[in-house]
This record gives sequence, structure tokens and C-alpha cells, in this order.
Amino acid sequence: MNLSEVKSSEIKNLGILAKQVVEGFITGIHKSPFHGFSVEFSEHKLYNKGESTRHIDWKLFAKTEKLYTKKYEEETNLRCHIIIDNSASMHYPVVKKQTVDNLNKVVYSAIAAASLMEILKRQRDAVGLSIYSDKYEYYAPEKGSERHRKMLLHQLEQLMVSKSEAKTETYQYLHEIAEKIHRRSLIFLFTDMFQTTKDHDELFEALRHLKYNKHEVVLFHTFDGKTELNFNFDNAPKKFVDVETGQEINVFAENIQEKYKESILSYFKTLKNRCLQSKIDYVPIDIHKGFNEVLTAYLISRRKNI
Repeated sequence: MNLSEVKSSEIKNLGILAKQVVEGFITGIHKSPFHGFSVEFSEHKLYNKGESTRHIDWKLFAKTEKLYTKKYEEETNLRCHIIIDNSASMHYPVVKKQTVDNLNKVVYSAIAAASLMEILKRQRDAVGLSIYSDKYEYYAPEKGSERHRKMLLHQLEQLMVSKSEAKTETYQYLHEIAEKIHRRSLIFLFTDMFQTTKDHDELFEALRHLKYNKHEVVLFHTFDGKTELNFNFDNAPKKFVDVETGQEINVFAENIQEKYKESILSYFKTLKNRCLQSKIDYVPIDIHKGFNEVLTAYLISRRKNI
């Protein structure tokens, strides 16, 4: 969905914004390769021979000539747990006023998480939430009730207006979160993958821990494509400050742009390959390009898990 299609004032109501994002996505699905499981995607599932015919939706059969059965609230097919990194680097870039087309990484992640929750609501699936920085800030187990969903939305809204100067070692808290998720779940992790340590083995050991108990893990590598990937700054002398370590460097952007991009693309490739080895779905997410990739990743993962 193009973010400019949503009124910037509506960012104040996360539930409404998430609903608009999802409805725009579902509309777009009909023109995509996913057409075919988008219709049953809401409240129906294909009828399997031998099942009771009591819950067949005959009106839908009249329109599609296919047999679907209605799903009910007690039929929770999937459990999902959303994890959000709330460290200082996730509050980049500095944005004076958050609007839907001008977000920092943590606000993008909150809106994406709320949009996933909206789809999960329509699917009658259970959802939980974890937030961490230099401590385990918030945890809620997977539940499917409307009251629970509103509680999580409130927590995400608080996250959108928060500030953080915390540094983090993601792997420490992933181990802790993994210990809390006991039943098989689909796990979504939003993080920019910026660590103060260079020991990637510890990070991937923690990601593999998340897969314990046959969990499916999707890593949304969240970044600002304009500056963190393309290093798109004007060529005036600038001071760059690491928001988590405080380290500073003075450079002309143009002098290091090519070398920087080469290094960051190499890092992205390393992450992708390590995820592939660990059977973790790696999804790079540019915060300037909308939410379709996030929601598409959900559809693909859900289809593998039902």
C-alpha cells in the first residue's frame, strides 16, 4: 500500500491506520500472484471431503462454485508472536513529526505490527508481543480476544511516542523471549540488526533458539534505505554519531559513499546467507516502501503453517 494514500492525521489512531493498510493490501492481492488464496484468507477455509457439511457457506459457493466452510472464533489455527527492538538505533531517523510517509524505524515497526494484528484478528489467530532494548520491556502471551488485541495496540501506540537512548545486544533478549514461547508459533522479529558487538555467532545462536519447539521465524531487517543503505547525504562536512555507543566520526559523505554501500551490502548478504543456513526467513524492509512486503511475508508463512 502507498503510504501517501493514508491521511497523515490518522496515524494518531493506530487501529484505524492498520485497518486501512490491510484493506489496501487485500485489494492489491487480487492483482498479484497471491490471487487464489486471498478470498478465503478472511473467514473461510476450503472444505475437505469427509468433513461435516453443516458449516458450508452456500452463498459463497453460489458465487465461486467452490466449497468453503465458515471459521469460528474458537478455531484458532495459528499462534503468532511479534518482537520489536526498541533500542536507540531503531529511533533513527530523527523525525520532528511522525506522518505515514515520514517515519522512523520503531514507528514503522509498530504500524507494521498493528497491521499484522489486524490480519490475525480476521483470521481468528492468537497474537503475543515482546519489546526489548537494554532490558526486556514488555511481554504479552499469545491470545485471540479483542480485549487482548486492544491492549497490544495501546502498547504499540506508547512505543510510537517513546524515546530511547538504550543500546542493546539483541541476542541476550531473544534467548529470554524464546524461553517464554512454549507452544509452536510463527515469530516475527523487527530489528535493524545493529549490534554493539561484532560477534554474529551469538546473534544467530539466539535466532536459532527462537526456532526451538518448531517455531517458524521471520526476521524483518528494518532499515532506512535512503541513508543507512544508500548513504544519501549532501557533500558538506558532517559529524556522524553512533546513537548507541556515542562514537563520532567527521567525514564528507561523497568520499566514503561507494565504500560504505559496498560494506553494507556485504553485511546484508551475510545476514541473508546466515538466515538461510538457519532456516529463518530473511526479509529486508526499507521503511520508505510501505507495508506490503511485511504482509506478504505473513501470507507466505501462514500458508506454510496450516
